[in-house]
Amino acid sequence: MFRRTFCSALAAGALAPGLALAQAYPSKPVRLIVPFPPGGGTDILSRLVAAKLTEVSKWTVVADNRAGAGGTVGIGEAVRAAPTGYDMVMGQKDNLVVGPWLYKNLPWDPTRDLIAVSHIAYTPVVIVTASTSRFKTLGDVVAAAKNAPDTITYGSPGNGTTIHLAGEIFKTAAGINIRHVPYKGSNPAMMDVLAGNVDLMVSSLPSAMAQIKAGKLRPLAVTSAKRSSSAPEIPTVAELGYKDFDVSTWYGLFLPAGTPKEIVATVHGEVDKLLAMPDTVAAIQAQGAEIQRLTADQFAALVKSDFQKWKGIVEASGAKIE
Repeated sequence: MFRRTFCSALAAGALAPGLALAQAYPSKPVRLIVPFPPGGGTDILSRLVAAKLTEVSKWTVVADNRAGAGGTVGIGEAVRAAPTGYDMVMGQKDNLVVGPWLYKNLPWDPTRDLIAVSHIAYTPVVIVTASTSRFKTLGDVVAAAKNAPDTITYGSPGNGTTIHLAGEIFKTAAGINIRHVPYKGSNPAMMDVLAGNVDLMVSSLPSAMAQIKAGKLRPLAVTSAKRSSSAPEIPTVAELGYKDFDVSTWYGLFLPAGTPKEIVATVHGEVDKLLAMPDTVAAIQAQGAEIQRLTADQFAALVKSDFQKWKGIVEASGAKIE
């Protein structure tokens, strides 16, 4: 009896530090690193999650924009942060599974140096033009590009993003030559397409949704396999004659490797509760994104799978950034 009691006490003592840590967390504000400038899709979703955690979970979560190099600067800052749970990052396909194959010698690996905590949402990429543009359909763009190669321009949030590569993949599929103009984030690209300084913009749907709803941007197609439930009137690229075309992006919360598993479980649990709430679902769908709830293990498997898949896509595209 004494031996069983003693062993039970030891086990409880071993668990106590982790349980106490989880119960005390967070005892101060949590920083949510946003690897892109204000106003883009990543920023919009990050601030929505931060606001919901602050409102519902009674945490203090502060969004902190750390933009640069296709989102890889912000990821690097998260990797270097102390693994205490007080620095997390909104990562996405752009900077986690595409960027490492584009940028030479990045000093981190998303499958090794970060913990995938919560998948937030996925979104199609959308091809848009100004409402005043001569292009009424995607077919108009293709016809004009074939008639006058290298005269049509398209903007993107930057080199090395999924969005940039969606444009390159479409060029190959359509057999056209249109010129890429990279920007430092979605907002500068948006301003130029609205002003007519570039002919088209390839964008995440959340970044473009407000201007589409306002009638200032004309959506030509989404690049996902099926239409978005947030904007079902926009046809897919595949529907318009480019069979099996499917490029979308996802967003999720990550913590630095080494963060205690009790804190990882706490963050995942709170975020998962938010993603089940109807008002959160409605708010995310209003931005053109779709919630997809995954376990932390399922999310980690998705990151690992996409990391390997996009190596081949980047190599085939010929894109490379030194």
